[in-house]
Amino acid sequence: MMWIYAAFILLLPEVWSLGPGTNLNTSANFNDSSIGGDVVRHSAFNEWSDVDLTCSNKTWDETLYVIWTIQLKYKDECKISLDDGGRRVDTCNDGKSLRNTSSDRPYLHIPNFTNGDEGVYKCESVYKGGSVRYEINVAITVPPSISAWFEQEDNKMVAVCKAERGKPAANIYWRHAGNLSDVKTSSDLDGFFTAESRLEISDKMDTENLSCAISHLFWREEQILVPKPTKGNVPWLYIPAVAVLVFFCAGVLFFAQKKLMILRQCQQSDSSPAKTAPTEDVEEVEPYASYVQRVNSIYNSSADLFT
Repeated sequence: MMWIYAAFILLLPEVWSLGPGTNLNTSANFNDSSIGGDVVRHSAFNEWSDVDLTCSNKTWDETLYVIWTIQLKYKDECKISLDDGGRRVDTCNDGKSLRNTSSDRPYLHIPNFTNGDEGVYKCESVYKGGSVRYEINVAITVPPSISAWFEQEDNKMVAVCKAERGKPAANIYWRHAGNLSDVKTSSDLDGFFTAESRLEISDKMDTENLSCAISHLFWREEQILVPKPTKGNVPWLYIPAVAVLVFFCAGVLFFAQKKLMILRQCQQSDSSPAKTAPTEDVEEVEPYASYVQRVNSIYNSSADLFT
């Protein structure tokens, strides 16, 4: 019996790995241990993956009932259970469910695993002839947002490499011939980690071939970034170019305003003769009117003589 028990303990991780949904591509599992009769397991799964947790290797024909007690970080404790009579209990109501494998073994299914699904999953499976209890500490693996750039700090050029809001924290190192820089790690209220490394650029350092490497549990390979002068304050190398651009725009605006003033003056000079034209017509009509009046007066006086 002792040999059988020892063999069962040794094969337990293998039995677990044969359970549904372990998905080696989307999860990282760690060694089991035992506390107070419960088998304790630590597992990490990628964000948005479908997670399946197995409680035992017994089929439903051998199982009397299975009870999952779930303690999440941001929710109250809830239970999901099923017995051999088909009676179900689900106080979680968040999409988790009990399912069966193709070989009729029960497991807990967690769809689209997110940060809110982290917590402790306790399982009790009672079957004909015995029972098992598990405590599974389930964590999430979230890839960080990564960036790298140059910036000015106390009249010195500094290269910055950053991995934001990842779980667990990312590792950063610089690919250069100088001394290694320190990596500072911080966390927020949701448990996401931000790692940042700052490298002071010396006069002899080749910045063209400078790059930082970021490794994380989510990725199979390191992510290589080349710093770019695109974050923070405008680099001092860009100041002359910005000044030239400002002066160019000011010159274009000045000449445009001057051209507009000249066009307005031309329009005013073209419209002034049209306004004086009516007065010239009046002066040309006035001699004719006086001539008609003289003729009429001579005609009237001649008529008086004949009468």
